[in-house]
Amino acid sequence: MSPSTHSQIEAWARSNAPLESPGLGPAQTISGLREKQAGHEGPLRKVLVANRGEIAIRVFRTVHELAMSSVAIYSFEDRMGAHRYKSDESYLVGKGMTPVAAYLAQDDIVRIALEHGVDMIHPGYGFLSENASFAKKVEDAGIIFVGPHPETIDSLGDKTKARTLAMKVGVPVVPGTPGPVESYDKAESFIKEYGFPVIIKAAMGGGGRGMRVVRHEKDFKESFERAVSEAKSAFGDGTVFIERFLDKPRHIEVQLLADQTGNCVHLFERDCSVQRRHQKVVEVAPAPHLAQEIRDGILADALKLAKEVKYRNAGTCEFLVDQQGRHYFIEINPRIQVEHTITEEITGIDIVAAQIQVAAGATLEQLGLTQENIHRRGFAIQCRITTEDAAAGFQPDTGKIEVYRSAGGNGVRLDASSGYAGAQITPHYDSLLVKCSVSGATYEVARRKMLRALVEFRIRGVKTNIPFLFRLLTHPVFESGKTWTTFIDDTPELFKLVKSQNRAQKLLAYLGDLAVNGSSIKGQMGEPGLKTEAIIPQIRDDAGNVVDTSVSCQKGWRNIIVNEGPEAFAKAIRSYKGCLIMDTTWRDAHQSLLATRMRTVDMANIAKETSWALQNAYSLECWGGATFDVAMRFLYEDPWDRLRTLRKLVPNIPLQALVRGANAVGYTSYPDNAIYEFSKKAVEAGLDIFRVFDSLNYFENLKLGIDAAKKAGGVVEGTVCYSGDVANPKRTKYTLQYYLDLVDQLVGEGIHVLGIKDMAGLLKPEAATMLIGAIRKAHPDLPIHVHSHDTAGIAAASMLACAKAGADVVDVAIDDLSGLTSQPAMGAVCAALEQTDLGTGISHENITALNMYWSQIRMLYGCFEANVRASDSGVFDHEMPGGQYTNLQFQATQLGLGTQWLEVKKKYIEANQLCGDIIKVTPSSKVVGDFAQFMVSNNLTKQDVIDQAAKLDFPSSVVEFFQGYLGQPYGGFPEPLRSNIIRGKEKIDQRPGLGMKPLDFAKIKAELKQKYGNHISDYDVNSYCMYPKVFEEFQGFLEKYGDLSVVPTRHFLGKPQINEEMPISIEKGKTLTIKLLAVGPLNTEKGTRECFFELNGETRAVVIDDKNAAIEQVSREKATSDPGSVGSPMSGVVIDVRVKEGQDVKAGDPLCVLSAMKMESVVSSPVSGKVKRVLVKESDSIAQGDLTVEITH
Repeated sequence: MSPSTHSQIEAWARSNAPLESPGLGPAQTISGLREKQAGHEGPLRKVLVANRGEIAIRVFRTVHELAMSSVAIYSFEDRMGAHRYKSDESYLVGKGMTPVAAYLAQDDIVRIALEHGVDMIHPGYGFLSENASFAKKVEDAGIIFVGPHPETIDSLGDKTKARTLAMKVGVPVVPGTPGPVESYDKAESFIKEYGFPVIIKAAMGGGGRGMRVVRHEKDFKESFERAVSEAKSAFGDGTVFIERFLDKPRHIEVQLLADQTGNCVHLFERDCSVQRRHQKVVEVAPAPHLAQEIRDGILADALKLAKEVKYRNAGTCEFLVDQQGRHYFIEINPRIQVEHTITEEITGIDIVAAQIQVAAGATLEQLGLTQENIHRRGFAIQCRITTEDAAAGFQPDTGKIEVYRSAGGNGVRLDASSGYAGAQITPHYDSLLVKCSVSGATYEVARRKMLRALVEFRIRGVKTNIPFLFRLLTHPVFESGKTWTTFIDDTPELFKLVKSQNRAQKLLAYLGDLAVNGSSIKGQMGEPGLKTEAIIPQIRDDAGNVVDTSVSCQKGWRNIIVNEGPEAFAKAIRSYKGCLIMDTTWRDAHQSLLATRMRTVDMANIAKETSWALQNAYSLECWGGATFDVAMRFLYEDPWDRLRTLRKLVPNIPLQALVRGANAVGYTSYPDNAIYEFSKKAVEAGLDIFRVFDSLNYFENLKLGIDAAKKAGGVVEGTVCYSGDVANPKRTKYTLQYYLDLVDQLVGEGIHVLGIKDMAGLLKPEAATMLIGAIRKAHPDLPIHVHSHDTAGIAAASMLACAKAGADVVDVAIDDLSGLTSQPAMGAVCAALEQTDLGTGISHENITALNMYWSQIRMLYGCFEANVRASDSGVFDHEMPGGQYTNLQFQATQLGLGTQWLEVKKKYIEANQLCGDIIKVTPSSKVVGDFAQFMVSNNLTKQDVIDQAAKLDFPSSVVEFFQGYLGQPYGGFPEPLRSNIIRGKEKIDQRPGLGMKPLDFAKIKAELKQKYGNHISDYDVNSYCMYPKVFEEFQGFLEKYGDLSVVPTRHFLGKPQINEEMPISIEKGKTLTIKLLAVGPLNTEKGTRECFFELNGETRAVVIDDKNAAIEQVSREKATSDPGSVGSPMSGVVIDVRVKEGQDVKAGDPLCVLSAMKMESVVSSPVSGKVKRVLVKESDSIAQGDLTVEITH
C-alpha cells in the first residue's frame, strides 16, 4: 500500500512533538482548532508562500492540514487575488514595482517573513523557485527554505551545468553545445557537426520561455536573439545553450523526493508530451505505452542524478524519449511542478506535505516514504484550463468572469485561483485559471472522465482553451496515448474548434438590453398585448372526436407531390370537384397587417393542429416575399430554419412560397446560377410550390424563375400579376387579351399551375368572372389559383366569383388575420362555398378553433398593428398592393410624412403615371412608393418632376428602375423622362441578370466560414447571396445575443418586469428559468447599467449600454438657396460619403448616399466646383434640408 496523506501527517505529528503550554485554555481560534485536531503544536508554525494564484492556494491547504499558519504576499495589482484571502495573513510586497517584479523582490519578501514570524518559505513554481540567490537569502535570515540547498539549485538550475553533471555520471544527454553560447556566430561549429533542426534554450529557463526551435539556417540569427531577449526578460539572465532537436520525441519526467540524509525515492513518471510553445498543456501519469525496460532505465537514471548532487526535497528529472525508445536527460527542475497533482492522484502522496516535512527535518523513512512502500494505482490526467483563445493563436484574454460553474464528482480534482464569478482576469500574469485533474482505473476511463469534467465547466466573460482541450482529448492520437512534443503544432485539425454557445449569458444580454433600452424591433409601438402563453385549441375529426395533435396529420395533398411528382399533383388538383384554399396566415396575412413581424415560434406552436384542421388545403403560404429578409433583418431568425421547422411539423400540406422570378426573394437581379441554387436549396429545405411572378410581368424574368423551380423539382405556379380592370373598357393598357397572351406564354413554359396575383385587390367580381372564365375556356386542363387582397372590402365576393368561373384554388386568411389589406376571411369563404358544389373540404368548426389561437396572436402582435381601420375603395385609383399599403403608411410616419398620408396616396397615383402605369408589386411597387414619398417630401407635382428631372436627386430605386435593373415594363419606359432621370447611366434593355458573372459558391462559403465560423451552411451562403449586408448584420446579432428564436414572443418583444419569472426552453429537456432582479444605476463614465438576473436560481449580472445615456443633441446647419449649398432631399441616415473637402466635382457627381426605411437616395452635386465643406459623415442621422456639402462654384 502507498503511504497516504493521512499517514504523512501522522508522521509529522510524531516528529513535531507537542510543546507544553500550561495555563492555556481550549482553542478558540481556527489556528487553535487546527492544532488540536492535528494533535500537536510544533515549533515550526508559520509558512509564507513566495508566490501567487493557484500554487499559493495549493500550498496553503497543506499548511493548514499540518496545523500551521499561512502567510501570503501580493502585488498591488493582485490585491483582489483569491490567494490573498485563502491565507491566514497577507502582506503587500514590492510596493511601487511592476506586477511581476513585485514577486521577484527577494529582500522585501525576506523582510515580510522576518517581521511576521515566518518559520518557512515555500517558493511554489516560477518566479523565485529556481533562484539560488533567493534560497540563500532565506536560509541566511534563519528561515527554512522549502526546497533544495542553494548550491543544488545553482548546479541544477543552470541547464549547462546539469548537462555536464549527467555526462559525468553516464546519463545520456541530447547532443548539444558543451557550455553556454554567448553569440549566434559561436554556435557555428556545433551546427556544422549536427545540422538543423536545433533548439535554443535559456540556461535559467522554464515554462517554455527562452526556447526556440530553428529548422533553417536563415532563421537562426533572429531566433537566437529572441531567445536571449526572452531569457533576460523572464529570468534576468540571457545565457542560452543549443541542442540537437529530436523529431517527435516524448517528454517523460520523474517525480523525485529526497531527504537531508541522502535518501531519495521516485514517485514514478509523468508523460508531459502534449505541449504548446514548450509549455505543457495536458499531462498524464503514469506514461501510457512506455515499455517497462525504458521506464526502469529512466527511473534509475533520475535517482542516480539526484543522489549524485545530494538532492534534497522535491524535484523533477526530465527526459526526452525518441522514437527508438532511447532516453536523453534534459534537466532537473529543483522545485514543485505544476503537474505534481496527477502524481499525487496515482500514489496517494501529498508532495507538498512531504516538501514541508522534509524541510523541517523529517526523513523519508519517518514519513513512511520508502521506495518499497510507494506504489501507483490507475491513471491520472491533468488539463490546464487557461484564459486563452486557441482560435487566435492562444492569445490571452482578459476581463471579468461573468459566470463560473466548475466540474466536480468522483475522481475530479480542481486546483484554482481566480475561478469564481466576478474575478477580474488581468494581463499581468500567467493565463492559468484552474487545473483540472482526474483519475481512473485505466487511461481511457481517465480520459472520458476529463471530457465529462470539461463539459461541466461553464466559464463566461473571458475566452478559455476548453474548446481546444475538447478537440485535443477526442483526437485519435490522444485517444491512443501516443503523443509527442510537437503533436499540437503538427496537427492543425486540433484548431477546428467547437465554439461554446454561451446561450444563457447571451440571452441575458438580450433581456437586459430590453430592460434598459426597450425593444429594438423596428416598427414596434408599445408592448405586446398578450402577456400569457396562447391557449392551443382542440381539433375534431368528422365524427366530432378530439384529434390527438401530439403527432402531425399524414393525410394531405402533399403526398401526391412526394410520391408521384408535380404533374400528377396538378392533375389531381384540377380533377377535384370543389374549390380548394391556400391559407396565407403564415405569410401574406401578417405581412399585410402586422408589418411581416410574425415569428416562426408562433406558427410552430399551432402547426400540428393546422396539419389536421386544414389537411385538405391546397397549400400553406409560409415563405418567400418579404418574410425572407425580414426574418433576418428584424426578427433575428433564420428564414431557412422557418421552412425546415414548418416542414417537419406539417408533413401533409404543401408549403408554398412567393418567389420574384429572376429576383428570387431579393429586390434586385442576381446571376442565373444564384436563382437555380436558391430554388434547389428551397426544395431541399421542404418547399413544395413556387409562386413565380415578376414585378413587371416581364416574361424573360419569369422564364428564369420558372425554369429554376422546375429543375429543383418544385411545383411551378407561373403567375400573372393583375392590374387595371378588364371589365372597364376605359382601361386600355392591361386588357383581357393582354392577360390571355401572357398566360399562353406561361403555359408554353410548362408551368404546372397558373397563379393570378391580384396584389392590390383590384379584381372585382365581374372582372373575375371574365378573366377566369376566359382562361378556363382557353386552357381547360390548367389548374388556376387566384390571390387577392381585401383592401376595398370586395375580395370575398371576387373569390366566390373566381371559384364559380372555374378557379381551382383561392387564397384566404384565418378570420382574425383577414380583411382590410389582408386576404378575405377563411371562415366566410369556406362557409359560402360549402353551400354550393364547390366545397373546400375544410371544417368550419376547425376554422373557428384555429381562429381562437390566432385571435390571441393578433393581440400579441398588436404593437405592430397598422393604423388601417376600414376598407379603402380608393385602392381602385391608387392601386397600392395590400402588403405595401400598411408598410408605406408606416414608412411615411417614420419619414415625418404621417400627417400627409392622403397626399402620399395621391402622389402614388402620379408616380405610377410617371413610371408609365406599371405593374406594381415588390420590388416595382417599392419604386412607385419611394417615388411618391420623394415627391411629397420635396413638394413636387407630376409636372415639376417632368420639368426638373435632369436636376433632381431621385431615390436610387427610381433611378435603377429607369435604367432597367428590374426588367422591361409593358409598353416600355416613358421618354424623355427616362433619359433625364438616369443622365447617361447605363441603359439595360434585356434581362438584367443575363450578363452577370456566375457566383462562386464554394469561395463565398469559405470566406463566410473564415469570418463567422464553421457553422456556415450552404443555406447561409444563399442568404448571403440574396442579402449580403443583412446577413452580415444578422450574424453579428447572433454572435452577440445567440439564437433567440426559442424565446416566447411576449418575452422577445416585451420589457421584462422585476421579479417576473420567464421560463425559456432552449432545447428539448433544457429550460432556463429567468427572473430580472434589478437594473442598476447609470455608470456615467461608461454609459452602462448592470442588470441582475436570477438564472435557474443562480444570480448573474450583465452590463448593458444605456443608449439613452449617450444621446447627443446636434443642431445641424440648414442648406440655403445657393446652388452650391446642397441640402438633404429627405430625412434619413448617411450610409456613404463620396467626396472630401478640397475635391473638384462636376455637376451630377455623387456627394453622399442616404438611406431611410430601405429607400436609398444619392445626393449629387447640382453644380461644378470645389468642395468647401463636408458636414456629414457615415451613420449621421439628418433631416430633410440639412446641409450635407457646400461647394464653391
